[in-house]
Amino acid sequence: MAVAGVAGTGKTTLARRIAEVIDAPHIEIDALYHGQDWVPRESFFDDVRSLVAQERWTTEWQYSAARPLVAERADIVVWLDLPFWTTTLPRVVRRTLWRWLRREVLWNGKVESPLHTFFTDPEHIVRWAISTRFTYRTQVPALETASLPVMVVRLRSKKEVERWLEGPLLRSTRDNAG
Repeated sequence: MAVAGVAGTGKTTLARRIAEVIDAPHIEIDALYHGQDWVPRESFFDDVRSLVAQERWTTEWQYSAARPLVAERADIVVWLDLPFWTTTLPRVVRRTLWRWLRREVLWNGKVESPLHTFFTDPEHIVRWAISTRFTYRTQVPALETASLPVMVVRLRSKKEVERWLEGPLLRSTRDNAG
């Protein structure tokens, strides 16, 4: 199962929660991607292939080159399509600031860039969230019309996320358990 959405929507948090509910491993795709100095790891595609070859898994639907590998093997893609200006942007700013203040180690020893680099780094995570906020509006619906056997679940609010976790996801897990 994969979780799609712009940076800051809560993809990783939701993917972890889903993994707990369905009793499957969660592998953070950023950890597979980022190497030294934020350079992509050479083993990224092999690692993604290994991940999706497992019977059950959860990850984030990111990195354009990896998305087809993940979509081919996912049974469900959960699309977090939360309000950008009132939910996602404040969340990504808070998260970035919090990580930077705590000097939180992310992937392979990396730490978050300071917020002031927002003005100088075109790939700063906050700028990235702003510039890519419409990307999923075309990419995710295209999955439903592709010849892939994947179901798309579009969640547009925190309440919808909670209802889906407690309702349809939990019920489908129980149905498949026995």
